[in-house]
Amino acid sequence: MAITPAESEFRILIVGGGIAGLATTIALRGPNRRITILEQSALNREIGATISLQPNASKFVEKSWNLCSQLRAKGSMADQAFRICSTDGTEHKRVDLTTKSEYGGDRMLYHRQDLHDVLKNAATSVDREGVPAEILVKSRVVSCDCEEGSVELEDGSVMDGLDLIVAADGIRSMIRRCVVGEEVDSVRTGQAAYRMMIDASKVEDDEDIRTFLDPREAVTTMVMGHQNRLIMGPARNGEVFSIVAMVPDVSDPATETFWTTKGNMDDLLEAFKEFPDWCKRLFRHAPELGLWQLRDLDPLSTWTRGKVILIGDAAHAMLPTQGQGASQAIEDAEAIGSFFENISGKPSGLAVVSRLKLVDEIRRPRATQIQLLSRESAKPATEKGDKKIKISPYQYMDYCCTYNGAKAWREQQMSVDILQQLEGLAIREPQLPMGASPLKSVRTVAI
Repeated sequence: MAITPAESEFRILIVGGGIAGLATTIALRGPNRRITILEQSALNREIGATISLQPNASKFVEKSWNLCSQLRAKGSMADQAFRICSTDGTEHKRVDLTTKSEYGGDRMLYHRQDLHDVLKNAATSVDREGVPAEILVKSRVVSCDCEEGSVELEDGSVMDGLDLIVAADGIRSMIRRCVVGEEVDSVRTGQAAYRMMIDASKVEDDEDIRTFLDPREAVTTMVMGHQNRLIMGPARNGEVFSIVAMVPDVSDPATETFWTTKGNMDDLLEAFKEFPDWCKRLFRHAPELGLWQLRDLDPLSTWTRGKVILIGDAAHAMLPTQGQGASQAIEDAEAIGSFFENISGKPSGLAVVSRLKLVDEIRRPRATQIQLLSRESAKPATEKGDKKIKISPYQYMDYCCTYNGAKAWREQQMSVDILQQLEGLAIREPQLPMGASPLKSVRTVAI
């Protein structure tokens, strides 16, 4: 079906109604623009889990897009500190996030469903600039003509006449092969994660737990062993407490069919038997337990072709060890919005292609570096049999968080040798789990 609005309109298709797609919709809204979002699910609810946005992304969501009050009404929390502890309960490092004014934003804690709801409301609200976006659910894209600006849906219908297509269709992206020119499979990282959401009221009276942490306090806590680690923190004004428990992936590649399964409590307790008893008591309060196989992507040779650009997990899926997955998707959205902001009315093909190449030139090297940092941070935290933590997950915070948007980043690249900045990060080729595919070293990535 051809899209037939006024000839002067900028016709935009967003493929994917998750955080990346909705954020890009908000960034692109404006006069004489018609935005359609295709979502393959029914979009009834988002996964019940907490999510954080780092300062490099929260500044856009909370300030630039003016969503602070809506998120606050849902119970958003500004993270006050980041704690790293060993399995005997010793605090190895505490980073006070309230002193990081140079970041220009806070590390924000949300319930994932709340963040998704607020972004969806902003994308479709009549109170924001431009025509509200239209969301079409149960609409799965199976192919894309990047040069012509059209997509084919699973039901055989075709949407054409598009000026810009943003592929935010996740790590299993159908559009990625159309852009890159070949099938690009996700990479087994050798890591898996149990995820739990606990009612804070059920654990706040446990004296042993309270000795170590307050489940309602806006503080993120990591407990790190040799291979296993816990990442914990609150959401919804401290009403819920979230736990991500990372473990080696022991699934059989020959028989696996799903990346997500129901978790087994006995297996979880066995995996964390060397961790403090209060950790295991926390686990038992979880009403349900999910186990996710963690996958990422190797760097792509390009994110764009013709009128199409890949963003979010479709472009740069990464491990959660730097907490940057959603934040990088927000950076993508901000970049696209910034470089298309001066277009009024229908753009020429050249105007679209040149801007997409500029976004690719700026965003892809940075996201690639953060993919690498995330893999680097996933290596064993201690020597086997030792409790002393030898890695510093927070050491890359300045590089990740002192980001002020794509245009500012471009100016910085033009005036400063970014490779010199990366010298101080002391990044080396990561020691990856068996089966994982290494990224290139920082020095060989084109900036």
